[in-house]
Amino acid sequence: MLVNLLIAAGVVLFPIPALVLGARGLLKRPGYTADEPADRVSYIVLISLRCLLLLVVFALSVVILVSTIGATVRDVELHGLVYVFFALDVLLALLIVFSFGRRERRRVRRRATPAAR
Repeated sequence: MLVNLLIAAGVVLFPIPALVLGARGLLKRPGYTADEPADRVSYIVLISLRCLLLLVVFALSVVILVSTIGATVRDVELHGLVYVFFALDVLLALLIVFSFGRRERRRVRRRATPAAR
């Protein structure tokens, strides 16, 4: 029962926030220019793959949460595939966070020196 709750907490603490970060960074692509047709096609493919990845992570998260909460309520053992889904969900969430879920870094400002140049 404790493992069920830990898996549910793991899904709530990592893949669901990764979904939010991924949805925020879905359309961002540094260096994109709308002038070149080849750039547009690659941008459309990239956005569609990102949407598919977000949809898969959402579906896996829902399946895991329903399975773990249902197994906890009914007091039955979790199916082994739920653990595989959890590992896949966490790995895909890591992919989201490290690829397009990150915030853009702020540019470093040069320190102004009080001395005259």
